[in-house]
Amino acid sequence: MLASTASGGYALADARFTRWVAAFKPRAIKRGISARTYDSVMGSVTPDTSVYALQRRQPEFTEQLWQYINRRCSEWRVNVGKERAQEQDALLARIEKDYGVDRYLLLGLWGMESSFGDVMDNPKYMRPIIPALAALAYGEPRRRRYWEAELLNALTIIERGWARPADMIGSWAGAMGHTQWMPEVWLRLGTDYDGDGRANPFGKPDDALAGSARYLVERGKYRRGEAWGHEVKLPPGGHRYADNRTWRDYATWHKHGLRRADGGAFERLGDKVKLWLPVAGGPAFLVGQNFRSVYSYNPSSSYSLALVHLGDLIAGRGGFRQHFPGGERIPTTEEIKEIQRRLTERGFHTDGIDGRTGSDTVKAIGAFQKSVGMKPDGYAGLKVLARLRQSP
Repeated sequence: MLASTASGGYALADARFTRWVAAFKPRAIKRGISARTYDSVMGSVTPDTSVYALQRRQPEFTEQLWQYINRRCSEWRVNVGKERAQEQDALLARIEKDYGVDRYLLLGLWGMESSFGDVMDNPKYMRPIIPALAALAYGEPRRRRYWEAELLNALTIIERGWARPADMIGSWAGAMGHTQWMPEVWLRLGTDYDGDGRANPFGKPDDALAGSARYLVERGKYRRGEAWGHEVKLPPGGHRYADNRTWRDYATWHKHGLRRADGGAFERLGDKVKLWLPVAGGPAFLVGQNFRSVYSYNPSSSYSLALVHLGDLIAGRGGFRQHFPGGERIPTTEEIKEIQRRLTERGFHTDGIDGRTGSDTVKAIGAFQKSVGMKPDGYAGLKVLARLRQSP
């Protein structure tokens, strides 16, 4: 790694990185990156060594599943998602026609990945990716081959003229734009959907949404016309079927006594799904191939459930009928603003009163909870609001 506290250690580390840049150049040339491009980008790069700590950082607070979902399916996100659904109606209709991906699932993905583009270039959360990938490729031994490949992909994008280094802003791991493409995804599945001559995850959302729809179809095997799944009501003893492994068609599940929790009918009885009960006593779901498609985008069951639920809420399909044990309803934007205001009045820094639970608000809540003897989970919920409303 680059960081060093020994006398002269930083100069030594700089020299080692310079030698690594020179040694890595032949691989870039072999990949088709010109010496001119390589030298102009890598010859002046200062590796972003802060990514080492970010990669190893453990979550400060542990979220329960219902908290994770509530935060990501906030009233703010749902309302903005409904606005984007109207604003981008023609684009979403075109993507549905070309790729078959449900517009609301795609809106859920956009909302999850960048809050509909709101944070994709926010320096509080994003950074230049070339210095980050250079640091990881040089100094992170555990996944060095992966980071080297992504650095080469990023340099190839620059070589093709799709972006300048300064344009490539993203997460510490290199994900960029409206739907947070890694360089490999940009390079392999990026789609010039607006016809301007280059695939671009920034700017207008056309390329980003179309490219992500393409990803879901080509890598996630998304199936046109299928639902991601449904929340279901189990018959007595029905939990015994919830092995999250056995695939049956909807007709067979119906014969076993499972019904849609919203009272509707299963539309496509031949589609195969499996029964998943994420938390004992909580809502149960029949999930199909399109849920797996979302999982391929980010291999986390919590992420996938939050994403499809956000899409359903944007579509007006309602929340879960069965509550999670110990769960609360999603707080309103005004309630979150009140939490932020009351925290600020007590001297806890939330970085503004905007009704959104960013990292500063989470940290402020955790600090407040510790100060009053509550379990410090950092969750902006109704219990925290009730405690803040009490006299100091």
